[in-house]
Amino acid sequence: MTSPDVTVTIIVHNDAARLPRAVASVRAQTHAGIEIVISDDHSTDDTPEVARRLAAEDDRIRVIRLPENSGGCSAPRNRAIEISRAPYLMFLDSDDELPPRAVEVLLAAHQEREVDFAMGAVRRVRVDNGRRSTWMPHLVAERRTLEGIEEDPRLLFEHLATSKMYRRDFLDRHRLRFPEGIHYEDQLFSAQAYCLAKAFTIVPDPVYVWYIEPFAAAASASISNQRDRISNVRDRVGVQRLIDDFLRDSGHEGLRADKDFKFLKHDFRMYAGDLPYRDDAWLASFAEIMNPYLDTLSPEAYDRLPRDERVVLELLRQERTAEVRLAARGLGHQVAPRRVTTDGAGGPYWGETPPATERARRELNLSELELDSRPFPTARFRHEITDLTYDPGAVLTLTVRTYDPGLRLPVGPQRASLLLTPGKRRMTVPFRLDPVRPGVFTGTVRLDLASASLPVQGFDGLRHPVIRLEQQGLANSSVLLAPLDFPARTARVPHHTVTVEPEPRNPGRLQIRWRPVGTRARVLRPMARRVTNPRVRNAARLVASVLK
Repeated sequence: MTSPDVTVTIIVHNDAARLPRAVASVRAQTHAGIEIVISDDHSTDDTPEVARRLAAEDDRIRVIRLPENSGGCSAPRNRAIEISRAPYLMFLDSDDELPPRAVEVLLAAHQEREVDFAMGAVRRVRVDNGRRSTWMPHLVAERRTLEGIEEDPRLLFEHLATSKMYRRDFLDRHRLRFPEGIHYEDQLFSAQAYCLAKAFTIVPDPVYVWYIEPFAAAASASISNQRDRISNVRDRVGVQRLIDDFLRDSGHEGLRADKDFKFLKHDFRMYAGDLPYRDDAWLASFAEIMNPYLDTLSPEAYDRLPRDERVVLELLRQERTAEVRLAARGLGHQVAPRRVTTDGAGGPYWGETPPATERARRELNLSELELDSRPFPTARFRHEITDLTYDPGAVLTLTVRTYDPGLRLPVGPQRASLLLTPGKRRMTVPFRLDPVRPGVFTGTVRLDLASASLPVQGFDGLRHPVIRLEQQGLANSSVLLAPLDFPARTARVPHHTVTVEPEPRNPGRLQIRWRPVGTRARVLRPMARRVTNPRVRNAARLVASVLK
């Protein structure tokens, strides 16, 4: 093809197994005028051979190979831009796919109106469970054309370079290329593209399929899933500083508060959920890199965050390591602190001592959580397992400690229940919480997993028990936090194996996993899946209507 309409670059490194799938998704596009450039970042597996074979099957495919590995996405993309022959460019990673109409939809947006780039929705697919979702759905919910990022600064959250089709002359005119030698290059590239574009169009159609492997082995994990590496923290903060420099030098300093909020709400938040699992040395290194940058961010950005996240940030900035872990375990789950304190004015603050600085008083103030006054069903408690023992069979004995910093529970013993719902039938185990001191209770609950009522076809999945409290006819259900490192145990129950383990990430709940065995696994579950298939259900309804 001498004059393709669109060049789709597929970058690859040591991914021979998945490269054919990515290429097939581009070859299957409804718009045929495509050039496909496979840009190999000096793979050492069978990728070069696979790429040559694919090129031999389709004359639209060209293959380039970098002379040495660059260690990132930027260099292979930039080399492909240099040799591309089409007026429009797209980028695809070898472990992802393009939906069949992606090129057609984005090219049509360019043809309808002259814009510098067009972007669409990204479908995320969890590899471990097949669950599908849309990345930042509120930003791509409707078709619109914006004349500058200032019209909707929230788009800074959508920093993927792969969800867009760019005009080649736009990239060349601004000498816009991916920064080499750093990770998180998409964030800088996208920030520059948003700011430099005179106009860009958003379409709600899916234009990219992003496969997520949250539990991938360390050797094959994506850059975003390598958050346990301090170098990853350094890279992420480093690219933020480059974005800040660009905003200042390009006259877009007015976006700084929005960009800072995006960093706190997205980038920092990704690390925050892992903080309970980090040791002191790691947290010290994390604070050493993160805190100087946090000090440069706009106070307005902090003000826009939920109170729980502001507490974690302030505790980190004060290097209160143990409390950082405690606060981070509650993020996203409405978990109360263990203790609050008050100052002379009566304001409630996180922790055991009143804050010493004005900033700390502002960030650690918990007044907005209404710990002592919000409706009981939404009141905040903290339930922690302080001891867990395995008894014969599939029986657990749990010692539960409940913290009530708002003093919502009356003096004396409390009735509580542990709730667990494998399948559709709830298992309720009542127990008693006895007072230890004001605002603290403890109790013991015996959980026999063999007594759980499971579906006839079996249950394949995991559940996290919750604790329910009742007061004056009102109920409150809250998560149950478990020790982060207790040994997992697998036992046999009727027609299943059941595994008890700590949840491997924030907030670290007690996690129970069922797997059907025998006839349930071989026969009944496959039959149940066929029956619940939408096509089968619709056919059954049609037959039923005919027989009436």
